[in-house]
Amino acid sequence: ANTIAKLAHGIADNMLTAVALATKAPLVLAPAMYRDMYTHPATQANLALLRERGAWIIEPEVGRLASGAVGPGRLPATEVLQEAISKVLGRNGDLAHRLVVVTAGGTQEPIDPVRYVGNRSSGKMGYALATAARDRGADVILISGPVALAGPYGVELRTVETALQMRDAVQSAITNADVLVMSAAVADFRPEAPAAQKLKKGSGGDEAQGFDALGGLTLHLVRNPDILGELVRASNEQLLDKGERKKRLVCVGFAAETNDIVSNAQSKLVAKQLDLLVANDVSRHDSGFGAETNKVIIFHATGEMEDLPVMPKTGVAGAIWDRVVPLLSTI
Repeated sequence: ANTIAKLAHGIADNMLTAVALATKAPLVLAPAMYRDMYTHPATQANLALLRERGAWIIEPEVGRLASGAVGPGRLPATEVLQEAISKVLGRNGDLAHRLVVVTAGGTQEPIDPVRYVGNRSSGKMGYALATAARDRGADVILISGPVALAGPYGVELRTVETALQMRDAVQSAITNADVLVMSAAVADFRPEAPAAQKLKKGSGGDEAQGFDALGGLTLHLVRNPDILGELVRASNEQLLDKGERKKRLVCVGFAAETNDIVSNAQSKLVAKQLDLLVANDVSRHDSGFGAETNKVIIFHATGEMEDLPVMPKTGVAGAIWDRVVPLLSTI
């Protein structure tokens, strides 16, 4: 609190405050102190003054403090500090002033309140894309299915469970967006009529719940909407009131394949009218769901095809944004 007060009022009586007062570099602060010191009106006023002058404040974590009290005041984890600094350093990058929407993870389509139909998507590729866009200056909305990952710092995280929820969330998010990257593994099908109560193992013959005479369960599945295809068509057809076509949305799709990757990906690229389609062979140990690396082929609307080597998903994310940025000059 004392150092924050000095920084707010231009006092330079030690090396730290002198450097902070003299530098033209971005000032990033991570306040850590006793709860009541942090929430004191004087400290909050000083932080507000520093924000007005362009300082970046990393909010403290809430938890048990050294005094035994519980509340705000804990220094954030090193990873959070690193992410915050990356966001600050990249604020004027090649995606600055762009709104990017990224989807990630799989969806879970309920069978009953306990069970669901899902897939093996970890969300790592989508989270890497959101983080990389943030570090290049973009404002990022990350729409995520259920995953075991923490939301990236400085990214607006919106969570969903089902394909229909994801469709609604994406429709809402892209209103003013420049780029949509659909890396989520959305379930193609969902149970038509999820049970309101947990389905019990029966002795068989309970046809009302879908069980056959031997106790086997039959699920009737219906097709989920093609979220990306629907949104791209709607975006391309939408007109402004004055008759001019609205700002074009750059759209990037993903295709998780196990065979005929090139032909399947090229068909999806054309059918969904995408700018880019990123295909990967999820049957590979170094490219499948949950892996830290990925092996992708990037297909362009122009007909170009790029077969990239195996690399960390963070590297794949950077490669994808490298190819999206030139497309933004056309909108």
